[in-house]
Formats: sequence, structure tokens, C-alpha cells
Amino acid sequence: MDFLEDIERYEESMQNAYGLITRELTLDDVFFRYEESGEVENFYLPFDPLESDGRDPGTIDLVIEYMESNEEYEKCAKLLKIKNKCLKAPID
Repeated sequence: MDFLEDIERYEESMQNAYGLITRELTLDDVFFRYEESGEVENFYLPFDPLESDGRDPGTIDLVIEYMESNEEYEKCAKLLKIKNKCLKAPID
């Protein structure tokens, strides 16, 4: 894998994380998209989907930082709203 492929994979992982955090996508949606393209072994996310839904402050901050660097401010606002809502929710 070269540098440009690494960047492309990083961008895909951030967009997938955004979709999962906002619940615009499910893990199955992402998995089937990669499976159809034959790239399921190259499936990356900035969090472990078996351990977390990505709605922890650290992951959300990472995705906000990525979206901000790409000037996707509407997505940043949506993520910030989700982050604030998750911080207010009681932890069991």
C-alpha cells in the first residue's frame, strides 16, 4: 500500500465513522459495500465496532477534527450535538 492509498483509506474510515456515529449507516451497510467491491479485508474504522458504537468523546473529537480540516462544518455541528447528547446521558 502506498501513501495515496493510505490517505484514501483514512478518508474512507472517517466518512464511515461519521455515518456510523450519526446512524446514517449501519455496520452492515459498510460491510456489504466493501464486500461488493471485493475489499472487505481492507475495512478500517477509527474504533472497534465490536466494542463501541463510536459515540465516545475521543472518537467523536477525532472525526470532528477530520471534518473540520475538510471544511465540512455541517457535519461537525451534527457530531458536536451528538457528543453533547452522549455526555449528558447516564452511563450504566
